[in-house]
Amino acid sequence: MLFRNQKGVALIMVLLAMALVVMLASGMTRQQSLRIFKAGHYLAQQQGYNIALGAEEFARRILVRDFEEDRENSLMVDSPDEFWAMNAAILPLDENGVAEVQIDDLGGRINLNDLVTTNGQVDTLTKDRLTRLFVALGITGLNVDALIDWIDSDDQTVSAYGAEDGQYLMADQPFRTANQPFVSITELRLIEGMTEEIYVALRPHVTAVPVSGIGINVNSATVPVLMSLHNELNEAQAQSIVAQREEERFEDLQDFLALSEFSGLGLKPAGLALQTRFFEVVSRITYDNRVVNMVSTVFRNPEGEVRTVHRDTGQKNRITKEPFTFSEG
Repeated sequence: MLFRNQKGVALIMVLLAMALVVMLASGMTRQQSLRIFKAGHYLAQQQGYNIALGAEEFARRILVRDFEEDRENSLMVDSPDEFWAMNAAILPLDENGVAEVQIDDLGGRINLNDLVTTNGQVDTLTKDRLTRLFVALGITGLNVDALIDWIDSDDQTVSAYGAEDGQYLMADQPFRTANQPFVSITELRLIEGMTEEIYVALRPHVTAVPVSGIGINVNSATVPVLMSLHNELNEAQAQSIVAQREEERFEDLQDFLALSEFSGLGLKPAGLALQTRFFEVVSRITYDNRVVNMVSTVFRNPEGEVRTVHRDTGQKNRITKEPFTFSEG
């Protein structure tokens, strides 16, 4: 009888040990599967990121080629009717992947960093243009002085409509003004008086690039930006300028200034240009059932060299132009 009891206890012990082994093995299998999934996901994302870098290089070479062609033709002009600006390139990848690449012209926008000069003074031309841009867009809850205070190095508001550390430190999550040029246009979300509605309205017409004094490219300026050039220029006149530009781009600033819409306004060429220096390269990579987005800001210098100054992988749904598929050949 004692022997039977001992065998029963031994059997129970064996069963418990087997159950423990099964539980441990099951847990280890789940953890191993999770690790394999994480590793696979990381590798796929890294591969997608590397492809996005290749797409960026593809766009940079297109911009170099555009510069070289303009130089050969002795006509340094950038406009929306050029091949690089018209479509989003579709580049097929192996294994049913695809890379979408779009180049956006930033030259037709007002550079927020032009508001304050390198010696700390307010640039009145840029301030006036931004003020008129706000009017053209119907923006009333935000004042340009708040943008100036965000950039300038002191802690004194430029006017009663400005905002310095005192206002921002009283927020639920306190912070200080940047006291330096805008690094990204998304910093606008932090400005006193900014709302999502204002941000969405303003974003297509402004930029934040690190080189000041480049000027607005009149061939790519939007209707509201054209309206910002003079307080007597209305929307109908700005639309008329765009219509004429679509028929034939401006290849001389004097031709632009000689338009009937500017008659009697005394508009000067200061702060205006025909070339673009900064571009955004928008890439969307679909690979291994995953999507990687990248927006790269690139700068093309007066010698035609193109370099990347900023990359952002947090923006989505930026491909907006008609697709053009490149064949493998």
